[in-house]
Amino acid sequence: MTPEFWRGRTVLVTGVTGFKGSWLALLLAQMGAKVAGYSLPPPTRPSLFERARLGDDVDWTDGDVRSVGGVVEAVRRVRPEVVFHLAAQPIVRLSYEQPVQTFDTNVMGTVHLLEAVRRSPATRVVVVVTSDKCYEDTGSSAGYREDDRLGGYDPYATSKACAELVTSAYRRSFFALGAPAVVTARAGNVIGGGDWARDRLVPDVVTALAANQPAVIRNPLCIRPWQHVLDPLAGYLLVAERAWEAGGAIDPAWNFGPNPESEQPVSRVAAEICRFWGDNARWQHDPSEQPHETLRLTLDSGKARKQLGWKPRLPYEQAVEWTTRWYRIVLGGGDARLPTLRQVQEFMELAS
Repeated sequence: MTPEFWRGRTVLVTGVTGFKGSWLALLLAQMGAKVAGYSLPPPTRPSLFERARLGDDVDWTDGDVRSVGGVVEAVRRVRPEVVFHLAAQPIVRLSYEQPVQTFDTNVMGTVHLLEAVRRSPATRVVVVVTSDKCYEDTGSSAGYREDDRLGGYDPYATSKACAELVTSAYRRSFFALGAPAVVTARAGNVIGGGDWARDRLVPDVVTALAANQPAVIRNPLCIRPWQHVLDPLAGYLLVAERAWEAGGAIDPAWNFGPNPESEQPVSRVAAEICRFWGDNARWQHDPSEQPHETLRLTLDSGKARKQLGWKPRLPYEQAVEWTTRWYRIVLGGGDARLPTLRQVQEFMELAS
């Protein structure tokens, strides 16, 4: 990342009140960007956005990406130079319960954002954040590459593949000359302080441990590419910087996954959180039948490493330790803004 690039830059983050959006907003603000946000109110209680007082850093508009008029008006008002589109329904299990809302938000929300950008001459770069789950599940143990086939078993994964296709269509139909440059970013399973979403591993584990209960794990054998949230966010920022320079010449899709040693089963992550938590913390398996989930999912991020010079800065164990420490501080009554700022600053020192 280049802090000088972001200083004074007007940036719009959709989904800014969510977990990743909140960390991205704070990271941008620490580098001196003028951060605006378009998002529904925080989707969880508690929320990182509220607990870390990110309203002090963000010019936030309460709005829904399912409203094309609202998105167009927000982009018109902010006149962003760079847009990060993170607004989404991000939970696989919830997509089984609410498939229509999932497709409406993840697919049409992307359409609405790109349609608004068509009318924004000030915008130079758009980064559409999708997911590592946008790839067709072939059962391969090799990491998926950017040119592998898109697809999806569940509504969430399929909606993210659709968002990739929508972005490709707009890029080729309306932004072929690179005005603006439009790229997609696909990251692995992110962890970090401040994630309170339902049916996610870390929130489920730390909530149980804080209540002195064993954490209940549904799919302990599933393998995922775990990484601290700040690592892929640094990738999003870096690819935006390069897209600003390259315009339409930049490759359209980018993976940001961790090192191979971070590809771990759910059981290992739960055990590591318990170890860092202490107090005889433990987890147990829930043997009841669960909705389908991909058993193994990994990414090949070789292109980002070679062409962008990006690499993850936090090793797997450090990512888990940072995450656990954040929750221990905040659930113990600490001010959420302080450990969040401290970790952003420590990460920026590592990245520099």
